[in-house]
Amino acid sequence: MENNATREQRLSALRQRTTTPVLIVGGGINGISTFRELALQGIPVILVEKGDWCQAASGALSRMIHGGLRYLETGEFTLVKESVTERDRLLKNASHYVFPLRTTVPIDNLGGGLINATRRFLRLSDKPARRGALLIKTGLSLYDIYTRQYGSMPKHQVRGETATRDRWPGFAPWVKYSASYYDAWISAPERLGYELIEDAECACSDALALNYMELVSADGESVTLQDVLSGERFTLQPHVLVNAGGAWIDQLNQRLAPREKSAKLIGGTKGSHLILDHPELLQMLDGEMVYFENQEGRVCIMFPWFGKVLLGSTDIRVDDPDSVVCEEEEKAYILESLRFVFPDVVVPESAILYTFCGVRPLPASDAKVNGQISRNHSLVLLPPDAAHAYSLLCLVGGKWTTFRQFGAEAADRVLRLIGEKRRLSSDDLPIGGGRDFPKPSEQPHWLNQLAQQYALPLARVTQLVKRYGSRALPILQGIQQQGEQPLQHHQAYSALELRYLIEHEQVRQLEDLLVRRTSLAICGELTPLLIEEISHLLATTLGWSELQRVQHLQRSCANLARWHGLKDLDPTVFQEEIHHVSHQ
Repeated sequence: MENNATREQRLSALRQRTTTPVLIVGGGINGISTFRELALQGIPVILVEKGDWCQAASGALSRMIHGGLRYLETGEFTLVKESVTERDRLLKNASHYVFPLRTTVPIDNLGGGLINATRRFLRLSDKPARRGALLIKTGLSLYDIYTRQYGSMPKHQVRGETATRDRWPGFAPWVKYSASYYDAWISAPERLGYELIEDAECACSDALALNYMELVSADGESVTLQDVLSGERFTLQPHVLVNAGGAWIDQLNQRLAPREKSAKLIGGTKGSHLILDHPELLQMLDGEMVYFENQEGRVCIMFPWFGKVLLGSTDIRVDDPDSVVCEEEEKAYILESLRFVFPDVVVPESAILYTFCGVRPLPASDAKVNGQISRNHSLVLLPPDAAHAYSLLCLVGGKWTTFRQFGAEAADRVLRLIGEKRRLSSDDLPIGGGRDFPKPSEQPHWLNQLAQQYALPLARVTQLVKRYGSRALPILQGIQQQGEQPLQHHQAYSALELRYLIEHEQVRQLEDLLVRRTSLAICGELTPLLIEEISHLLATTLGWSELQRVQHLQRSCANLARWHGLKDLDPTVFQEEIHHVSHQ
């Protein structure tokens, strides 16, 4: 399917398909990765998602691409090695969005935690305990070994008290040592997810991805899909159905085989994060992440985020993944954790620009401490039986960093089920805007060349390349040919740029654009007037009536207030503005 295909063209393609070798349900990062892997092998796979791409947990990650230092304690050496390997691959294959991140761990003692770490390693204890400098150095030495094999990250360092205090004068008095090492962060995870879909559809013209398409029922041989936007229904007979529902895996299995009492696969935990506008804290971090244990031993993080600070997270078991929001108690908990390591930093309520949370699709577990539940992934195959004529493959667990490896494993299992073989490895395959993206040392020259080629200011070219990598080129070409005007209420975006995203990236709702295709929401840049302006642009591009536009505006403002803490956009506060636009 062509990437600039309209919604109607995609629906038309689905109408013509009554059977499919593979149907993937769930458009989070693991479902998307599996879709890409299969499309790369020429399989005409179909991917559906009931909401937008990377809308749930895959858009609520800590924005880290990391090896999982703490997994060493539970003996998950294979997971750590895999994570470090995949981290380094992403640094190469998605260098437009994934960057090295120097990370510091504050430490309160020299030899503490050794006994408890040994007990956790032997599965004799779930109890959290403070880790000392020797234990952390041992873990980081292993980290270095894995990194040296697959990448070129600098080695770790351990500082004594004087050196630690010189670099981090704001640390709490309990901090006696510190260790620094490198992991990575991702600037636009939702965009990377979409680019994987685009790459997949380019690799196989018969591969088809549809957001806002829900699986609503199954009769044993066929499944029924429903377009969430129009209500139209479609019937498909899959040979293999991949359940990539994340926290909703068990719910989907019950829908597929309601008479079958299958074992519970998911025991999800909720993770909440805050985005702070706090110049003092930002200056103290000075480009680094602080990875620390709070007062109860829960691992927390904070690092710079586009001139703000990202702070998290919580780890709370939940039964209903549809209702999770960052609660006031979680905000208080996260801020209390911050004060534990930076006691003099005061964070007023007004500094909290944005909140987000998601449910980690962890495997069902009896662990007493949530942090001890494995972050590894696994495949659960439910072969054809009386309840379903197709093979049902469930993707359980996993973490963002290892999505490529998990997708490859899932695809290999599917290929065996349908009698096909792998043709191509994605190990070293660039993703989206990472294709033909130059090394950091070569970027200034490349950017200057682009500025001259398209006769545009260097600052604007640099801005677009930072947002889209090499995928900025068609936007630059459009600007050269048509010119552009900045938005009235956000000078850093233009109508041409946003219209390109709407027309080429399956934008169907206002939030798709505000939250996932751009960073406007998470960077705290939304205002009522800006949302109104963008809603007009979206309505014109998608052919909405004025009533539809106002309804979208109301719903989006309500969702942004509820799910992301943007109280100024609550419809009750925004009512006057909505009334005004609805009567123009």
